[in-house]
Amino acid sequence: MELFPGLQIGWINGWLAIVLLALTEGLLFLVSPKEVVKRLFDRSGWSQRQKNLTIAGKLCTLVCLTLVTLTPLKLESPVFWVGGACIVLGLAGLVKAIIDFRDTPLGQPVTKGIYRISRHPQIVMASLVILGACIAAGSWPAVFFWTAARLLEHFSLLAEEETCLKRYGSSYQVYLQQVPRYFIVF
Repeated sequence: MELFPGLQIGWINGWLAIVLLALTEGLLFLVSPKEVVKRLFDRSGWSQRQKNLTIAGKLCTLVCLTLVTLTPLKLESPVFWVGGACIVLGLAGLVKAIIDFRDTPLGQPVTKGIYRISRHPQIVMASLVILGACIAAGSWPAVFFWTAARLLEHFSLLAEEETCLKRYGSSYQVYLQQVPRYFIVF
């Protein structure tokens, strides 16, 4: 890991993981019904503060992705293999999460499959892929912006839960009490 990694445009940079993430999500969204994808990106019940914090998180993610894109992967270093393992695990979990989301009837909260062990597995798994790219590139600045983005992302997850609680009522309240937000933390 480097505090000031050399930035350069190259074929063997962290952008490869980002493209894998985008292709995975894009293909899964493409084969999912439009109503499912629309529900996934519905922000209608959010306050302006929640939307602003989400935008700030997205900007931090953009900086992180830019740094990763311009940083060569550390192919000869153990960090590459650690980062690669995070990428593979994150992509596999993301596929499972999107399929579970897609297969849940539209009028019900998503509580089956991987959603039984995390309330936000899509976000957690996509975040794991990006963290893996940061690690594989060996970039501390990218990890810093990833961390800032994830901290801000927490507020969008709270907004999603608030919206689902209003939409689904007591059944979602029971779900909130039984399933941790981030796999390991209630």
